[in-house]
Amino acid sequence: MIEKMQFISITGPKNDIDRVMNDYLSHYEIQLESALAELSTVADLTPYIAINPYKESFSRAEELIRKLNISDLTADPSMKVEDAISAVTQAVNDLKSIDDAYATAESERSRLQTSLDKILPFDGLDFDVDKILHFKAIKYRFGRIAKEYIGKFERYVYDNVDTLFYKCHTDDNYVWGVCFLPSRQADKIDAIYKSMHFERVYLPDEYQGTPHDAIMKLTAQLEALDASLEERNQKKADYLKEHRQTLYSAYVKLQNQSSNFDVRKLAACTENQATFYILCGWMTKADAKSLAREVENDDNLYCIIEDDQQNILSKPPTKLKNPKIFKPFEMFVEMYGLPNYHEFDPTIFVALTYTFIFGWMFGDVGQGLCLLIGGFLLYHFKKVKLAGIIGYAGIFSTFFGFMFGSFFGFEDILPAVWLRPVTQMTDVPFIGKLNTVFVFAIAFGMIIILITMILHISNAVRQKDFEGTWFDTNGVAGLVFYASAVLVIVLFMTGNPLPAGIVLAVMFILPLILIGFKEPITHALLKKKSSEHTGPVMTVVQAFFELFEVLLSYFSNTLSFVRIGAFAVSHAAMMEVVLMLAGAENGASPNWIVIVLGNAFVCGMEGLIVGIQVLRLEYYEMFSRFYKGDGRPFKPFIHHK
Repeated sequence: MIEKMQFISITGPKNDIDRVMNDYLSHYEIQLESALAELSTVADLTPYIAINPYKESFSRAEELIRKLNISDLTADPSMKVEDAISAVTQAVNDLKSIDDAYATAESERSRLQTSLDKILPFDGLDFDVDKILHFKAIKYRFGRIAKEYIGKFERYVYDNVDTLFYKCHTDDNYVWGVCFLPSRQADKIDAIYKSMHFERVYLPDEYQGTPHDAIMKLTAQLEALDASLEERNQKKADYLKEHRQTLYSAYVKLQNQSSNFDVRKLAACTENQATFYILCGWMTKADAKSLAREVENDDNLYCIIEDDQQNILSKPPTKLKNPKIFKPFEMFVEMYGLPNYHEFDPTIFVALTYTFIFGWMFGDVGQGLCLLIGGFLLYHFKKVKLAGIIGYAGIFSTFFGFMFGSFFGFEDILPAVWLRPVTQMTDVPFIGKLNTVFVFAIAFGMIIILITMILHISNAVRQKDFEGTWFDTNGVAGLVFYASAVLVIVLFMTGNPLPAGIVLAVMFILPLILIGFKEPITHALLKKKSSEHTGPVMTVVQAFFELFEVLLSYFSNTLSFVRIGAFAVSHAAMMEVVLMLAGAENGASPNWIVIVLGNAFVCGMEGLIVGIQVLRLEYYEMFSRFYKGDGRPFKPFIHHK
């Protein structure tokens, strides 16, 4: 169902807009429209321009809230906006102090880690690094040589150059060490080292003692810094935990204040001596009446409920209101498109037809109960709408399982209340034997098409669409033709005499003529001029091809419902295959692992396919006949949970 909407206009002194938002409009759901657009014909209106003073504080509060667990919190409604700003500012400053100290410690840790990484490969050097770094007569070079070059380096350098390479550490790729060389030959030896792929490492002048002493000292300092960083993290977490209630209340308060202030973007102002604001938008009929009663004694506020739709430029938004049991099916309606305000809400229709058809195509007591229980449990705990739909579909799957006598594919446990889909046949005149579920599926499809035509006529009447009501394919003319065709088929199959020729002519020929020539007939009856000048020959040709398409669509849409019976038969056939693979035919002892896995596979795969096929029937064979889905959603300026 669609909530009844009313358009309201609110006006008052410009400096009173915040009071109105806080005391009145914040208690209701209202979809505000641009007052300048709605009142475009009114002269001397200007935008309400103002800078939001709460935006920065709210942004800070929003950043703080992201760091908190607020699932169990409730905001304090008594908090004043000044206290909210103060609480957020204080928290930001306190946390900044903690973060600054953390950043300083983290920077120092990074420096120490870099120093440790440099000295670590030289742990095997049993000599004071500080003394080496201050040698005068002897030069030193800390560095590394790739393993594949170390042999060549030792043979060539030791035999030809006055130098010493002291190995400190070896890893998978390099040999790390210190080279000692005379100062007077430093340039020459450096060149030789480079040719031997020696990579120099520059150590800072900050180490005391041996590399091992420096490593131990740096490791201790890093551990102390890690403890300090962890302490600051914990301090920050404790602070947020201690103040989370206050911060959440401040966040909600600032959110409301910021949203309320932003209402000015949609307001218009007068340019008279006393400046007034104007707000306008859509509310539910009940809320509009309640607001009008609430403000009737407020001398600074004027609320006008507009009843004449001709004076309103914007289209009414759509707000669905269905019983809780049908709520999950609103998802399918929204996927296709919300109904416009003057349309029929198909939610309940979808809920009944979707679950019924799904159950018919997927009739099995055991698998239906699995869908029912699993779907409702998931819907209850996770609030997944699709799970709710599956749960309701499981009810009808269980029902048709009893009708077909099927329990996890076994058909010898339960008696079939109605029929066995695979074996039950019916004699059809001029066709012969046909599966009974196919016959019933076609009959069901005819009934559904007739119902959708009636819904189309209802929508057309609501929207005052004369052509759509009387001459459309799904209007009165189409309904008379299709209903007559259904009646003739039923009479023919039941052996009853057909109507007289003149009756058939009225029931078949006249409606088709009206459908084929609906545009010129409508223009003639309403005394309107056609926008296109089409000659009589072209009109007849267009009508002929349109009627051909109409008749083809009636036939194809009706046959499309055969899939209901086809899937009912295929489901039973697939379960027969599972039982055969499990060795359960002819009363033999089955392989229960195959039974369980087969049922799981069929339930998952065929359940998905059936769900998609039923949705296809809903959208293409039903919705396309009566439903546009071009409505715009109701988006309240302030959402109330």
